Amino acid sequence: MNVRKFFILFFLLGIGCSVAAQTKNKSFINYIDRYNTLAVEQMGKYKIPASITLAQALLESGGGLSELARSSNNHFGIKCHADWTGERIYRRDDTPNDCFRVYPTVEDSYEDHSKFLTRSRYAVLFTYDIKDYESWARGLQECGYATDKAYANKLIKYVEDYELYVYDYKSLSKGKNSSGNQQRRTRPTYLTHGLLYVVADANDSFDQIAYDMKFKVKNLLKYNDVPQADFPLKKGDIVYLEKKKKKADKPYFTYVVKVGDSMHRISQRYGIQLKNLYKMNKKKSDYVPVEGDVLKLR
Repeated sequence: MNVRKFFILFFLLGIGCSVAAQTKNKSFINYIDRYNTLAVEQMGKYKIPASITLAQALLESGGGLSELARSSNNHFGIKCHADWTGERIYRRDDTPNDCFRVYPTVEDSYEDHSKFLTRSRYAVLFTYDIKDYESWARGLQECGYATDKAYANKLIKYVEDYELYVYDYKSLSKGKNSSGNQQRRTRPTYLTHGLLYVVADANDSFDQIAYDMKFKVKNLLKYNDVPQADFPLKKGDIVYLEKKKKKADKPYFTYVVKVGDSMHRISQRYGIQLKNLYKMNKKKSDYVPVEGDVLKLR
């Protein structure tokens, strides 16, 4: 490759990186920076994942910029209901004149949101692991927190796009084991879609799997389309040990989206590179899969 072609390629790659970086909403990033400590405090008191609290706040308040958030400090879109005795405001939502709660401060909104989820209606949520944001998101939709059919999938996308899952570990033991005190263990390997993989254990991590399999962590993250080693793993998750395919094997031609799905989760299920899954379906990076959507796999 001559020098001119090299610099053209370097320039184009630079543009690609810039475009990818711009997909994150600046106001959302500012909101997360401002309120993540509050979400973690609520997690410590009520055992609600900080990632879910932040994702709901981003979605319901538009990153704190919605009229309801600015005028009433209501960051979760909580309506009055029969037991509300505080100040109220009326806005169009499901009906032309819905009643919403008004809070003296944002902190009061977060506190009331946590208490709201301790109602018996949401009791099933607290049977899920505090680090299992997917089950919490799916459970909120199934328990009727919102009528939006894509509500759970939107929450999951926010958690993954803005790496909110890191806040779910804030109240847990801090610090990671270094290779000096890690115990290397033998892991069985399996084959699916013609790809080699291992299965995550409970409380597993990409760091540990890379160490056990004598892989570089950065390669393992690349193979599995995750941005950093803190990306959470659940027991039973597939972790690929080689690059995923550009399309699914036959006979997997299409997939019908379910509640709690994300593009990343679908790409892992069928061993498809995440960027290719978006490309095949002509979707941009801000696309949220909606229950019932039919996605191409090849």
